[in-house]
Amino acid sequence: MPRASARHILVASEAKCNELKAAIEGGADFAQVAKENSTCPSSRDGGNLGSFGPGQMVREFDQVVFSAPVGVVQGPVKTQFGYHLVEVTERKD
Repeated sequence: MPRASARHILVASEAKCNELKAAIEGGADFAQVAKENSTCPSSRDGGNLGSFGPGQMVREFDQVVFSAPVGVVQGPVKTQFGYHLVEVTERKD
């Protein structure tokens, strides 16, 4: 069964999500941006969500995590929780 590890940043608006993505692409540290901006409790750990399998996260999140290239920040990804930036840190098929 496939497994993935990912980290994310959750914010309320698409505009804020795009702003943070630009900062990360400009060299800002993902974990630090997560700690300072993410509304998810995972922000305390730099947005780290650990390892999980398909179906354990909401559908929109799952689709990105199990298809996006490892190490490339994806987003904004809209879910019922808000807007996410997602980085797959590891994936095993």
